Amino acid sequence: FSGVLSEEVLRALLELQERLAATTAWASGKEVTLSDVCYAPLNPTGPGLGDCCVNSVTQYFQNNGTHLAMTATQTDGKVTGTVDWRDHLMYCVKWVPLPGGGGELWGWVTGMPSGCRAQHDGCGGP
Repeated sequence: FSGVLSEEVLRALLELQERLAATTAWASGKEVTLSDVCYAPLNPTGPGLGDCCVNSVTQYFQNNGTHLAMTATQTDGKVTGTVDWRDHLMYCVKWVPLPGGGGELWGWVTGMPSGCRAQHDGCGGP
């Protein structure tokens, strides 16, 4: 991976998304938040921030810095190595778009709880 897609960049993106999600504005004498204007197909009448569809590469980690930081030891034959966010991202990009998905197998394969589904799970993927 190049410097454009690094853990540092993903963490900065998570921080920016959190700041934007917390942003408020005043319109017609009322405070307006992201929940008031976002697309939330699974909860359109009373969405919370977790219901808003925010499509981003960080959705492969459910917008969760802890999931981004996870690693696991994996053995393939006689070779043992560590899987991390890069492996998770490549797995999700490769398998999730296929018919039937496959992103939920990530936890089964690695023992890590983070699947490939988005935090909101209502927009068809990250």
